[in-house]
Amino acid sequence: MDLHVLNMFVIAGGTLAIPILAFVASFLLWPSALIRIYYWYWRRTLGLQVRYVTHGDYQFCYSCRGRPGAKPSLLMLHGFSAHKDMWLSVVKFLPKNLHLICVDMPGHEGTTRSSVDDLSIDGQVKRIHQFVESIKLNRKPFHLVGTSMGGHVAGVYAAYYPSDVSSLTLVCPAGLNITTENAFVQHLKELNETSAVDKIPLIPSTPEEMANMLKLCSYVRFKVPYQILQGLVDVRIPHNDFYRKLFLEIISEESRYLLQENMEKIQVPTLIIWGKQDQVLDVSGADLLAKGISNCQVELLENCGHSVVMERPRKTANLIVEFLSSVHGAANSKKLD
Repeated sequence: MDLHVLNMFVIAGGTLAIPILAFVASFLLWPSALIRIYYWYWRRTLGLQVRYVTHGDYQFCYSCRGRPGAKPSLLMLHGFSAHKDMWLSVVKFLPKNLHLICVDMPGHEGTTRSSVDDLSIDGQVKRIHQFVESIKLNRKPFHLVGTSMGGHVAGVYAAYYPSDVSSLTLVCPAGLNITTENAFVQHLKELNETSAVDKIPLIPSTPEEMANMLKLCSYVRFKVPYQILQGLVDVRIPHNDFYRKLFLEIISEESRYLLQENMEKIQVPTLIIWGKQDQVLDVSGADLLAKGISNCQVELLENCGHSVVMERPRKTANLIVEFLSSVHGAANSKKLD
């Protein structure tokens, strides 16, 4: 999510024709407002509309483009502490004749955040099914895409509700018992032993911690001005207590390996995309999925970290389109070109 904001200076200097100095001054004063403007601008440019739907007293927020047609619709699930707009860089390279839906995951952005909500992976899967039924997306099987935590949820969803899903894309998903312990996993074990939940690397509270998170999630090294880092932290801090609660839920014994426990139940064609230099979830997880899912295609990306969607959006979009074409027939292939 946060890597998107690094593009704002480009927008400010060119596309939006805002003088650079005025933009910088504005960012110093109102970073969160300008971040919202950034996402609003790109949603508008890409033809995405923000909508809301309720299930009982629970509200889901989502963005969408197009209408259901002959080709499967795409439902896209974001990762931990992100939101629906993290998919904007990928949507930019997807054909406009595809029906796209990007939903805020439970408790994130515009979707209801409740103190009594079940934030386990199982609970999130059930919430997403409520969303699917609320917008009647499962009148016809759809293509489900998820990254990281969203990939964990997407994989388990395909196992729980096989009739809803026509095909599946998992981008460096969580939920696997990966035996290769990288520095991030070892650090989490140390935090668990000391109960230092305020030091989770994916939940930054200072500009320095934000810089470290960007380095952890991305293979590409960005020189990010301090004030931008401060702005990104300011946007996240009000939500950090929720992120800590959510993080502890998804790494609990109940949730931690739920994708691996259910991967053999996934019967639909599945595309796995993983960055070879992922420092959060080791790339060896792709091999586990290839062995556990009967109809599985694996694509490993060179010089790419955990933030595949941000670092390689064009490649991600192209892989999804090619996969859909191969799975759903030659007739669709011509329409997707």
